[in-house]
Order: sequence, then C-alpha cells, then structure tokens
Amino acid sequence: MNSANLTREETAARSTTVTVHRIRVELDLTGAPERARTGFPTVTTLEFDATGAETWLDFIGEDVSRVIVNGAEQSVVYDGARISLTGLAPSNVVRVEAVGAYSRSGEGLHRFHDPADDATYLYTQYEPADSRRVMACFEQPDMKAEYTFVVDAPTGWQVLSNQSAANVDLGVGVQRVEFAPTLPISSYITAIAAGPYTRVDGEWTRDEQHIALGVFVRRSLAPHLDAEEVLEVTGQGLDFFTDAFAYPYPWGKYDQIFVPEYNLGAMENPGLVTFTESYLSRGAATEAQRAARANTILHEMAHMWFGDLVTMTWWDDLWLKESFADYMGAHASAVATKYHDAWVKFAASRKAWAYQQDQLPTTHPIVADIKDLEAAKLNFDGITYAKGAAALKQLVAFVGDDAFFEGARRYFAANAFGNTTLDDFLVQLSAVSGRDMSDWSAAWLQTSGVSTLWTEDDDKGHRVLRQTDPRPHRLRIGFYDRVDGRVVRREQRELDVTDERTELDLPEADLVLLNDDDLTYVKARLDARSLGTVEESLSAIDDPLARAIVWSSLWNATRDGELDPVRYLGIVRAHAPEESNIGLLTGVLENAIYTITRFVASEKRSEEQQRWTDAVWSALQAAEPGSDSQLSWARAFATASTFDDSLHSQVRALLDGAIPEGLTVDPDLRWQLLTALVVTGHAEVSDIDAEQERDDTGDGRTAAKRARSSQPDAGVRRAAWESAWTDATLSNDHLSAEISGFRAGGRRDLTSGFDQEYFTRIWPAWNDRSIEIARRLVLGLFPASDSTDLATAWLNANEAAPAALRRLIIEQRDHLERELRVRSARQG
Repeated sequence: MNSANLTREETAARSTTVTVHRIRVELDLTGAPERARTGFPTVTTLEFDATGAETWLDFIGEDVSRVIVNGAEQSVVYDGARISLTGLAPSNVVRVEAVGAYSRSGEGLHRFHDPADDATYLYTQYEPADSRRVMACFEQPDMKAEYTFVVDAPTGWQVLSNQSAANVDLGVGVQRVEFAPTLPISSYITAIAAGPYTRVDGEWTRDEQHIALGVFVRRSLAPHLDAEEVLEVTGQGLDFFTDAFAYPYPWGKYDQIFVPEYNLGAMENPGLVTFTESYLSRGAATEAQRAARANTILHEMAHMWFGDLVTMTWWDDLWLKESFADYMGAHASAVATKYHDAWVKFAASRKAWAYQQDQLPTTHPIVADIKDLEAAKLNFDGITYAKGAAALKQLVAFVGDDAFFEGARRYFAANAFGNTTLDDFLVQLSAVSGRDMSDWSAAWLQTSGVSTLWTEDDDKGHRVLRQTDPRPHRLRIGFYDRVDGRVVRREQRELDVTDERTELDLPEADLVLLNDDDLTYVKARLDARSLGTVEESLSAIDDPLARAIVWSSLWNATRDGELDPVRYLGIVRAHAPEESNIGLLTGVLENAIYTITRFVASEKRSEEQQRWTDAVWSALQAAEPGSDSQLSWARAFATASTFDDSLHSQVRALLDGAIPEGLTVDPDLRWQLLTALVVTGHAEVSDIDAEQERDDTGDGRTAAKRARSSQPDAGVRRAAWESAWTDATLSNDHLSAEISGFRAGGRRDLTSGFDQEYFTRIWPAWNDRSIEIARRLVLGLFPASDSTDLATAWLNANEAAPAALRRLIIEQRDHLERELRVRSARQG
C-alpha cells in the first residue's frame, strides 16, 4: 500500500503511544512570487510524550534535510510520505527541516498568480490529510495540539492564520509574523493565507465578548466583494449559535477569505474560514446564489463547534461534523437571516444529492466504515452531508427542538477540545430526551438505503401506505384541492410509519403529498390523480415547500424510470416559467438538461432538445426585466445552446449587444454564450482570443482554455485529452477546463475513440497524481458510451486496484446503467 494512505488501525495505534502537546511551524514564503521557485522552506518543532522508542511523522514535500530528536541529529529516513523517528524518550522535542512544494492542485499550500495584476496569492487547504504538505505532523484528527505559526513573507502582504498576530517584525522587503498559539486543534483545520488580499473589517459583540471580523479577497476581485452582506450574515450566525449552543465562540477572531482555484465550497478552519471565489459574482447574482452563500457561511460557522471544538476521533464519524453543519446551515438560514426558505432548496436539491448517492451500489450508512484516508476523501458525499442532515431533521421531528439543542449543549460541555464517536453524542441525546436512541441510530445512522413511499388499494379496497426498506418515519400527509385556480392545502395529518404496510383512512383530494413539510428522508411517489393535478396545476401550488416536494418527487420518478422523461420535460416546460422560487427554478433547469442528454431515448433526443431550446428562449423573452428569473433563463439558454444550435443567431445577438431589457450579461455569461457557439461550430479561435483580451483575468483565462478545447475538431479534442492526462503543470481549474472542453456538447463522434484508452490510464494516474487530480480525471473522462462492458471488464480484471479507485468506477458504471435503463424503457 502507498505509505501516504494512512489507515485507521495504524493511526489508532499511534495515538495510544504518542501524546502531542505543542507544534511550532516556521514557513519561509518570501520566494513565492518567483514562478520558477517550486518549493518553500518549512521547519517544524514538535513537543510530545511517547511510550515507545519509535514512531513516524507525516510529510509530503520536495525534501527533508534534517531530523533532530532531543538535540541529537538523526539520519533522515523518509519515503516521500513518512519520516521515521527512533530513540524517543518519554518526553520529546523533534525538529524537522524540510522543503514543501507549492501546490497547483488545491491541496496543501496553493499558489495562484493573478493575471489581472501579476500578484501572487497563497492559501492552504488540508482536509482530510494535506497539512503534511506544509509541515511535519501527526496527520490524524485525534492528535490535537497547540499550534504556533511563524511566517516570513513579502512586506505589504496580508499574512493570516487561525490566530491573530502576536508579533510582526518588519525588514527590508520582508516581514516575519508570529501568531499567537492556538487552542488544541487537529492538524487538518490549521490554516495559512498570504498575499496582497484586500481586507474589510467588522466586529461582533455580545455582552463582554468582542470578536474581530475580517473579510478578504484578491485585489482584482475586490469590486465584486459584497462584504456588507457577508458581515451581516456572520453577525446573525454568531448571535444564533451563541444562544443555541450556550458555549461562547472560542477561537478569538473570525476571518473569512475568498480564494481562487478552490476545490471545495468552503473549509471551517477556526479563525480563518476559506471560501471558493465562486460565491462572488462578477456581475449578476440571483437571490438563490446569495442564499447559498449565506447557507455556507452558517454551515462553516456551525463547524466552529461541531468539528473544531469537538472533533471526530477518526473519519468513520465524519457525520458528527458534516451532517450537523449541513442541518445547521439550513436551520440557521431559515430562522436567523432573511433567507427563510432555506428548507425549500434543501428539499428539492440538497436531498437529491443524497437520494442519488444512496441508490448506488457503494452506498454506506451515515456512520461509515472508513478504513483509510483514500476512503475518507471519497466520503465527503451526499450521504454524509445531505442524508445526515435530513436524518437530523427527522430526529428533531421525533424529540423536538428543545431536546435536540440541549443534547448539543451537553455534548459540547462534556467534550470541548476533545475527540468523540457516535456513542458520545447518543449518550447526551438519550439523557435529555428520555429515550433510548440506539434503535433510532440503528435505523437511521447505521443502515444504508432510501425508503420509497406510495399509496395503493389492496384487494379488499383498503387504502394502504407501502414502504420499501422499512424504517421508522414521523411524517405528515397533506391533502390539497384546486380552488379558484390555486392549489391549496385543505387538511394535514401527522403519523408514525414503521412497517412495510400501513392501512390508512385517507380522504379524497386532488393532490396528496405523503411527506408534506418534508420532515423525513424518503422518496415519496405521487398517485395517479395527484400526478394529473401536478401536470395541469403545479405552478398553482401556493406553498413553495410543497412545490419543492412535488418537483423532487417528479425528478426521483424520472430517474427511477417510473415517469416518462418526455412527460417530465412537458411538465417542466409548462410550469418552470411560472416558478417564483429561484432556488427551485435553478434546480429544475439543471435537471431538465440532464434529462434530455442522459434519459431521453436517442431517437427522441434531437426533438426534445430543440423543444427545450425554444422553450427556454421564450421564457427568457417573457421574464420580468432585471429579475432573477430572467438571469436564470439566460444561463439556461446558454447551456441549451451547447447541445442544440437551432438558435445560434440569437446567441450571437446576445453577445453582440442585442440584450433583453434588464438582463446583465456579465463576463461569466458571455463565456457561456461564446462557448456554446464554439462547441456548435459558430465561432472561431479569433472570437475566443478577442473575448480573453476583453476578460484577461484568472476566470477569463480558465474559460478561454475551456472554449478552445471545446472546438468540434478531432485534433482539438485529442489535444485536450492528452493535456488532461499528461500535463502535470495544469492547475486544478485548468484541468477541469480541459476535461469540460473534451466532453463539450456530448459529441460522441469526437470522443468515443478514447473509451478503451481511458481504462488503461486510470490506475497509473491514481498512483502518480494527487487524489484530487486523479479523482477529477477518473470522473470527468469516464466514457459516456452506450454500454457498460468496458467498465465491467476493467473491474473484473483489476480486483487488486485501490479500493477508492474501484469505488469511483463502480459508481460511474451504475450511473451509466441507470441512464441506459431509463432510455431503453421508453424506446419505440
């Protein structure tokens, strides 16, 4: 096994023999602006107790030059991932001098040179195990320590870490910043950022507590930073969580920084939360986009308690932080900010991620069996986040808000700055609720799969509620009638469902929603009468949460092959133009294009694609000027025009300035429109060059790379393919641009010839590239063929391949099998 892939067993053994106290990390980042310089000096001094004479430190970098144990220099024994330590005493001081590597993959210390002003920016991203790319450490969550960071950087740069600076020494062109020691934290949530970032300050106060707030962004993006709203949501979140958890925010300051080429949405480093720049708009943003940003701010803030203050012992219990943060992000948004409809988006879109993941052959319980770091990396998925959050919402329906939050308060008080497992949380929840939570845990946290609910009449004429994969649900059934052109709820009943079959006495209604208010995690089907009502009157349902449940039900039925994709698209065309909730509209538009390209039978696809393009264009023309709907339909039109060029002249007109009243065509939308023309052969390389000259920014250069690789030319697609696999200098975002260009437009005539070659490349790539880059390659270039034979043959022939790689191929094969199954069911 690759020595970088730490296992649960060996890390558990290490933590029983080593107790770490303090770690001092000294980084020399003064050479970062020099592009030819690939690495940076890093010196780590670790103080720890040991019961054995030997252990190891984790480090991945260019070189380890010295290892000094208790004042005595040792021979360096380093395999590229582990540094061996011998001759340990009961108490130890170990110094490691090494050279780390600047990252282009978003893992470790990422370096970005901004083409807009040639400035250099640095930031770290570690989860689950990349702090070892910056410092020598014990890379496991249960070995917490006090960290002190000392950073040398160019004068004039912002230099940031988890704590505030304790001392700053200024030299000629250089500054040394020493930060105050942290409270005990895990290595993966330590953080550094450095560069000429723009800073906006704020403050939050509550009684005697004063928290300095900072918001940071690259200088070239500063005009697009909505710092006022970010700070507003931050203050609302600190108000909410301080009251909800009855434990004051413990980490001193609260900085938030938007960084380029980021692999995640955000990361909960205490005192220095990192966010993707995708949360900043370079022109126009919808209310749904701002709501998503607020949700993420609150998700990461919840981690200050769930994950940072109290941390899982190992990645098996990743849910203890991610499920809770996902739940809290939506809950706090709904009750503490202006985004009161957070649960609407959660019901329609966030849970869709969970439903999809939970139906794969690789599904797993919320409390997962994580044997090693590669498995941990792949378990940041829809089950750990969205299903876990949905299960917690169901838990609140069982025990109530008061018991749930009191359980959380006791959990923090009992385990602050420590590490926990599932049982530690259940003990507190059982105590406050007066219930034995073991049965609930077994049904919801320790069992995989999603239940499906539907009603039917049995042979005696009784109305029966049926459930696959039975588990206990507390749910509500809503009964809706059509009244004066609207669909309104007449009655609602709450009940507990536990068995596969439950007899019900249900009244008649035009629409029956089996999971009204979305209390539980279940795929709820519509009966025939309800489906007819929805087909005619979906947009007449007043309650946005009820519409979310309906849209979710339709999408699940389409994915499962129970609802004809063509019929689903007809419902979308009829009712999406009237959808007033932009979060719902965005998700529906994405599902529609996915349905056309993946689920519609091949002989019907061209017709459905053109009908969709026409419908989107019509909706764009009819949308209220300047509205979020108008912007959403414009983006959908650009996407549709990538697959269907019937309205290419209208695409060109939008680029040339013939813009509907009120529509903001910002740089990102311009690139979408231009790429659609490139993919369909209606734009040239000269058009791309001109657009890049107009938008010569980091985002612009990435978009230009994507557009150039999207040209409908076999040679261009071959070049994109080769670049993706072989060009190790590509950043994470530029790699994704090459992959996106290669696949653009679904042009199998240009890509099918690479299907067999794909399966010869994936294992070497997995071994040679970082897991983030390898994952992008494996997922992004999986063949969109009409057969799963090649994937099956590879799996059969490569049983010894890394388990994480096999998991990705198994999942991709299952997605393809589902698409082929749905298509074949509707052929003819």
